Amino acid sequence: MLNLIVTDPFNPQLVEQAKALAEKWGFNFTPTQQGLALELSEHLLGLKQLDDPKLGEVYVDFSSDALTFRRLHGGGKKEAIAKAIGLKGTQIPRVLDATAGLGRDAFVLASLGCQVDLIERSPVVAALLADGLIRASQQPDLMDWLPNQMTLHHGIAVELLNNWQGTIPDVVYLDPMFPHRKKSALVKKEMRLFQQLLGPDEDADLLLAPALKLAAKRVVVKRPDSAPFLSNQQPSMAITGKKHRFDVYMTNL
Repeated sequence: MLNLIVTDPFNPQLVEQAKALAEKWGFNFTPTQQGLALELSEHLLGLKQLDDPKLGEVYVDFSSDALTFRRLHGGGKKEAIAKAIGLKGTQIPRVLDATAGLGRDAFVLASLGCQVDLIERSPVVAALLADGLIRASQQPDLMDWLPNQMTLHHGIAVELLNNWQGTIPDVVYLDPMFPHRKKSALVKKEMRLFQQLLGPDEDADLLLAPALKLAAKRVVVKRPDSAPFLSNQQPSMAITGKKHRFDVYMTNL
């Protein structure tokens, strides 16, 4: 059970908010200042390694400068991910992102008009996502559309894919955790904390079969260029981006 702390234990409103979060997601609300923990401030919920303050914190911010720039100037429907899911002209597929993580790809697709359901199995990452969605709903440039475009589901992806109760998606999108070799500080920070929190993604290959059964049109798997095909299954085609490969499995042939 992960610990949840607050930046100001003398703020009764913050403490009550933290207690509610702890009860909802199964965290341990505690004053401890050691180890890996979630920290709630008046501004956001973040994941931190309290023993290593130089590592910073991981949080979800859909109004960050990087995502805002990508939303406004990132290439739109010409982006590799947009091509991979089949977004062109008036065709705007509904997407189920079964490995949501911090939700960046889902946000890009939502900003292009897609309805996106997100599945996240880790209660910690799901709590970060939920916090990011709440804060995004208060941002003037996001509040009018984002809450209607992204819906978060907490659960085990294989189980939810096999027993999906929502609208059938045109596309199931998979981005299983894969060891990163890049040297950037951001990736290093996130991957260090995520690997410490989640461990290896050992069931990634189990996602492809139920995804193929569920998706009305295609399954898209995001992989590093050098990574093997998911479940060793050859895709129908692959679209290469600047840093990743998108393997596309057509299901409506």
